[in-house]
Amino acid sequence: IYLPHRDIMKTKNHELRMAKLAGFFVDMGFEKRFLDLFHDSFQRGVSPPFPENYLVAETDIPARLGIEVLSCPGHSQSDLVYSSEGWAVTGDTLLRGIFQSPLLDVDFETGGRFKNYEAYCSSIVKLAGLRGMTILPGHRKRIESVDATILFYIRKTLRRVQQLLPYISDLSVAEIIDQVFPTMTDPFHIYLKTSEIIFMQEFLDDPELLGAALREIGLFDTVAGDYNQVVSS
Repeated sequence: IYLPHRDIMKTKNHELRMAKLAGFFVDMGFEKRFLDLFHDSFQRGVSPPFPENYLVAETDIPARLGIEVLSCPGHSQSDLVYSSEGWAVTGDTLLRGIFQSPLLDVDFETGGRFKNYEAYCSSIVKLAGLRGMTILPGHRKRIESVDATILFYIRKTLRRVQQLLPYISDLSVAEIIDQVFPTMTDPFHIYLKTSEIIFMQEFLDDPELLGAALREIGLFDTVAGDYNQVVSS
């Protein structure tokens, strides 16, 4: 069984991960009641038992198989793409019609919070390199194209940033969720929404990082209108 290096790190350091995530939530204005609910929801998760015997996907897959392992974090820090001649197994990195929430998590390489926005801007350049291949996604059977999938995600991000602009600079993340999503009570859904808001805040701090990545892969002009509207706002 081959596992991504960062998934191994998260699992081996589970309690430290939970403690650090709790610290992130406190910094974002969440109260202890939510922290307890969030911890309980994670403890009831559906992750399978960690295998006793495993290898590291990024380094241990035999070279004779001719499989390239491409790290494409963004949705999660451990997202990998496996490719060979003419095909790529992309997991959740390319999905048709789904906005994959950039998951808030601990970066065990740095000890701080994983920077999903910075990672995604690098990953879309790598994903653009899969153009012309047969794409085998984790679910939803197929994608329209690599470009269409990237553009769907970018457009959805820009629309959501536009909707949050009246709140995002003056309120804590916890206050934004209370005001914009008052009926949201499930701790896992709040976790996902929190992750999105942080991703959007990082975009607003450095929008040119995304702009440069889109120019590099030739897609900036397609979304320039929406992008410039958000940035000017």
